[in-house]
Amino acid sequence: MSSLPVAAPLSRNLAQLVEHIEELTREIQALYLSDSVPWILGISWGKDSSTILQLIWTAIEALPVEQRHKKVYVMTTDTLVENPIVSVWVDRSMKQLKAAAEAKLMPFEPHLLHPPAKDSFWSCLIGKGYPAPRHGFRWCTERMKIKPVNQFVRNILRVYGETIVVLGVRKSESNVRAAVLKKNELGRVRDRLSPNPNLANSLIYSPIEDWRTDEVWMYLMQFPNPWGGNNQDLFTLYRGATADNECPLVVDTSTPSCGDSRFGCWVCTLVSKDKSMEAMIQNDEDKEWLQPLLDIRNELDIYDDRDKRDFRRIYGKVELFERKSKENKDTTEVVPIPGPYTKFWREHWLRRVLEAQMQIRQTAPLDMQDITLITEEELGEIRRIWLEEKHEFDDSLPRIYEEVMGKPFKDTRIQEKKLLGGDEWSILEEICSEDAMHLELMAKLLDTERQHATKSRRGVFENLEKCFDSSSRSKEEAIAIAHEKRDLKEAVSQGDVGKVKQLTWAQMKFQIDAGTDVVES
Repeated sequence: MSSLPVAAPLSRNLAQLVEHIEELTREIQALYLSDSVPWILGISWGKDSSTILQLIWTAIEALPVEQRHKKVYVMTTDTLVENPIVSVWVDRSMKQLKAAAEAKLMPFEPHLLHPPAKDSFWSCLIGKGYPAPRHGFRWCTERMKIKPVNQFVRNILRVYGETIVVLGVRKSESNVRAAVLKKNELGRVRDRLSPNPNLANSLIYSPIEDWRTDEVWMYLMQFPNPWGGNNQDLFTLYRGATADNECPLVVDTSTPSCGDSRFGCWVCTLVSKDKSMEAMIQNDEDKEWLQPLLDIRNELDIYDDRDKRDFRRIYGKVELFERKSKENKDTTEVVPIPGPYTKFWREHWLRRVLEAQMQIRQTAPLDMQDITLITEEELGEIRRIWLEEKHEFDDSLPRIYEEVMGKPFKDTRIQEKKLLGGDEWSILEEICSEDAMHLELMAKLLDTERQHATKSRRGVFENLEKCFDSSSRSKEEAIAIAHEKRDLKEAVSQGDVGKVKQLTWAQMKFQIDAGTDVVES
């Protein structure tokens, strides 16, 4: 499918746009007054969502105070890895909106949402070892954006039973967006209201779905911001994020606009480049302090990171997949699916992020020097994962934190009194020499026993057995067994009795040689 935007209606001139806005204002007022269902505005504070917020604010402000009878929840999601420039802009805009709503008796209630620490980007990548997101493993969007939003909407639904979600989506953004909006149109149950595919009893209203980018900018530049913000500042923000540092107001459909500037997570590896941040650094020497963030993002975004990842999946099993051979593209090879980042690389990314945070706080402008790239809550969650789930009882996070930040790490969630620690880990490393799997197995066994020391003994043997299942074989042995199992499964499906017997005997012999009595199924 082509990535070019679909054709949108020819742009209106200013007089036509004013007439359309007057019609749209009456439509918004009629929808608002028609029932008691609360509205939820999904706002990113970019050009499109700022436009719908301004349109709806202006329409409701024109109503008598006694008719402003229902809440308008303004919902913004901060993933905790937003572009810092945009994050500061959002925070300032939220405060301005809240103050203006209280002063003008407007029914707008802003809410800034965050993913819980267990679902944050750094808890998943540094804590659990999830690889940098790819289109084949896009683990970030659901955890960091969709879940917080859906939870917020569900909370409103529990109180009111229904909601109307207002979005600043437009058909001209992309073919995919146009197709989604077209599908929503077919299912409309009321004029301009479409069912929410993700949540029952929730309708979607997209008032500017047919607008072009130039019309969005024309509106923002010609109509003053009603809650005390400055649309010119937003225009400047987009211009600074455009490669040529230009963001012209279009005079016809052949004139480019800066609408293609995309602000998102500064760590995003789902795009080939972070063009907006690159442009900010290129266009303004006062924004060169952003360079450490871009460096980390580019370091994460490498095509082949297998050398940084475990040969097993996160649950300790070797899984195979078939791909084109690197040596001969006309043939295929069966290789392990790489798993999470190894301990070394998880600690590396932690150090890199903390170092970038320190550097930014020293080089950023005064109003940006309190920027936090990774929160204390996230650090506590990462530490918990390393200690409790990965059995890394050397507890390296406080050490790394103090080395980089120059102060102790305070964590009230973890009891500091431990039976095992860094000294015991060093002894294990010395005993196990260069045998990484032996070190991992011993660490898991010792820490599993420690975790059960103050608990019921129930489950201890099962957990110890899991340690052996995942960590008792060398990398080569584990991969060889995975290949044998795959071959056995194929032989069974093909009815090859001779090969089934041969492979079954080979597995039994291996188990006997390894000192076990049963053959894994």
